Amino acid sequence: MNLRFVLDPELTTELRERVISLWVDVTNAGGAVGFVAPVTAAEVRPVAEATFGEIAAGPDRLLVGYEGDRPVGVLIITDNRFRLKAHYRVLKRVMVHPDTQGRGHGAALMREAERIARESGLDALHVTVRSGLGLESFYERLGYREVGRLPGALRVAPGDDRDEIFMWLDLATPAG
Repeated sequence: MNLRFVLDPELTTELRERVISLWVDVTNAGGAVGFVAPVTAAEVRPVAEATFGEIAAGPDRLLVGYEGDRPVGVLIITDNRFRLKAHYRVLKRVMVHPDTQGRGHGAALMREAERIARESGLDALHVTVRSGLGLESFYERLGYREVGRLPGALRVAPGDDRDEIFMWLDLATPAG
């Protein structure tokens, strides 16, 4: 099933709860979206609510991919809030529900973010990745390239430090 994308949907209570639930499910399935499994909605909620506040206040934007009426993919297009970085955006909290993975939803979500960025006249997109999960190969298939890493910057558990990998998509290059 193809996804239907909505940029900047109304942040209703229902949508907020569904995004929090998605965030919990993705984390508990091993996803690298700011937490380490196991987590509960109560743990995710404060971070999610702060994120929703930044989206509502702008200039951050929420992109939701729906399968029917169910949000199964989410990412946040964040503004750098710094004039010298106004030509690119950072993608955060890239999530696809675990029970829909393998259907191309993650790639479709990222391509939609790229389309939005190109139409907005941006020069690049940036995303960070937690090492040890093989996520960099997913982004590389979409045209992103590794431009740096911070060794051991992410402590997921005592004695388990992971690199933070910086990925970059140059939008001056034609899509695809």
